[in-house]
Parts: sequence; C-alpha cells; structure tokens
Amino acid sequence: MAVTDQGPIPYKEQLPPIVRENYGKWEYHEFPRPGVLKHVGPAGALYSVRVGTPRLLAVDSIRELCALADKYCDGYLRFTTRSNIEYLVTDEANVEPLIAECHELGYPVGGTHHALTNIVHTQGWVHCHTPATDASGVVKAIMDDLYEYFVTDALPHKLHISMACCLNMCGAAHCSDIAVVGIHRTVPRIDHDMVRKSTEIPSLVACCPTGAIRPDPKNKSVKVVDERCMYCGNCYTMSPGMHIMDGQNDGLAIMIGGKVANARTNPEFSRMVIPFLPNNPPRWPEMTEAVHGIVDAWVQNAHKGERLGEWIERIGWERFFSITGIPFSDKLIDDYIFSRESFRTSAAFKY
Repeated sequence: MAVTDQGPIPYKEQLPPIVRENYGKWEYHEFPRPGVLKHVGPAGALYSVRVGTPRLLAVDSIRELCALADKYCDGYLRFTTRSNIEYLVTDEANVEPLIAECHELGYPVGGTHHALTNIVHTQGWVHCHTPATDASGVVKAIMDDLYEYFVTDALPHKLHISMACCLNMCGAAHCSDIAVVGIHRTVPRIDHDMVRKSTEIPSLVACCPTGAIRPDPKNKSVKVVDERCMYCGNCYTMSPGMHIMDGQNDGLAIMIGGKVANARTNPEFSRMVIPFLPNNPPRWPEMTEAVHGIVDAWVQNAHKGERLGEWIERIGWERFFSITGIPFSDKLIDDYIFSRESFRTSAAFKY
C-alpha cells in the first residue's frame, strides 16, 4: 500500500551509513585543517569537507557540486544553515583530491573552527519587493573583503555575519556577531489612484504594526501618520500603491555583539553601532570598510576563544567605540523600556 500524506520520511533513513552506525556513539572530533572536520566513532571516521557557495545557485552549479559528491563520497553531502556545502567523506584518501577539485572550480574550502563561516542573507534586489538594499551584492562584497578569515582559522573564535535587506528581518541579524541591515528612512509615498483600484483598504490599514496607516474616506484611500511610521515596508506587501523604496535615502545599518550559543554566557541580541551607511553598489565600500574595521579591532584585542560580543562586554562599549573610531550618537542608545536584564534567553531552566 502506497504511503500518502503521512508526513516526512524518518530522517534516519536519509543518513549516510557511517552516520547511522555511529549515531549516539561518537567518541570525539578534530579539526585536521581549515574547512575539514573529522568525526570519530566505533564504525570509523567521517570527514566533513565544508565548501563555501553562494546562497543563490544555478542548476548547472548544483549539478557540478553533486558530481563531486558522486565522485568522492558516494553522493553524500548536506547544505548547512549558512549556505555551505559539507561533503561527507569516509575515505581519508579522497579528502585532498576533493579539496583540490573544489579550488579548481572556484569554490573555497573553509569556515570551520575559529573562522568566518558563510553569510546568511535575504533576497535583496534579486527577488524581494521591499528591500532597502541588496543582499547578494552586499554579501559578495563582504566575503571578498574578509576571504582570508574564511580559509584560515586564525580568528579568536567563530564569526557569524548575517544580512537582512530590510527591517522585516528575514535573516538572523538580531543575534549575529555582525549584522548588516537595510533600512528605509522615509514614509511610503501613496499612489492614491492605485490604492483605490487595487487595494482592500481594511487589510491595508490592519497590516501596519504601529497603526500609522489610517483610512481616508474623502479620497477613498489611506493616509499615513508620519511620526508613527517605522518604515518597515509591510504596507507595500498589501498594496503596490504604497511606495517605500527610495534610492536617495535607503541604506544600511550595522549591528554587532549577538549570539545564539549558550556557551559561557547567555544568548545576546545584536546592538546597533552604525545607524546609517549609504547604498553604493556594486561594492558598497563604506560598508565593507566599516565591517573590516570592526573585525580587525576584535582580532587584535580579543582573548583566544572570545566571541565578538563577549570581548565588548569585557572591555565596555565606551572602550569599543574608542578602539574602532566609530562615532557615538544618541541613535545608539537602547531605550526599549520593556526589556529587562532578567529576560529569559538561556536554555538553562531556573526560576
């Protein structure tokens, strides 16, 4: 009898044989070289070769990458949550030839241990309809500039960088070591004729998270209370007559110091350090210079094993701004009154 509508296949059936045999029995792991993880268990050793790839891949590229898996590791590979590919190799003799062929095809190997791993990012100008900046282009500029930190493990600790192209935050920018966020700075420009023709007014009013959009019965349209608008662009999702994109005023902000891990300290949210940088495609020089400066300051001053946010907490934010030369402004003061130090963010259970 055919299985229909019974949910996903049990994940253990999809694991490589060596992973199934070692499941729950792993003994230890090592870092033989940047980009390679060695996991050892009773059934033998498994080598994970981490390869950096773009988030948006052509079909030809996917076939090219899968052909390497067929050639060197019986077709077993996995995509990580940060858009890396990990080839799961059981024969140590295949590790170096696989790495060499990846390099020939233009795919870097790295991102393990104390290194910069691939950047999580959103759609940007490629696909999204509300971005304040691009995502793929910004990430390409950052990774080109910080490439040395991907292929080595010379950082004080691992470095997670994320990119969200607008405040709707489809990326993990709220909890990354460094986050780049696209920001709109002007209220939507209303095309009343388009709103009248193509929009369900109650849905448009209800979609605004701050109540900035109000009905305008006189014009059979809507109006915006400027001081309540937070420039999220959610209204454009409901109506193409609410134009939020602004080539002159849209740009980027940089937030730092977040993390998800419970290791040593509780998880932390990222905090803003640069409120605005201009959009200057295709290389975004102001943004890449700012990110590189923050990373260099961390590398030169942090203790070994210290995440970016942990280093800042140790030296204090005043000292951080002094070391990096980033100007401080009132826009950087956290005045969110509903947060508190006792806010439960740790996985540890306690009253």
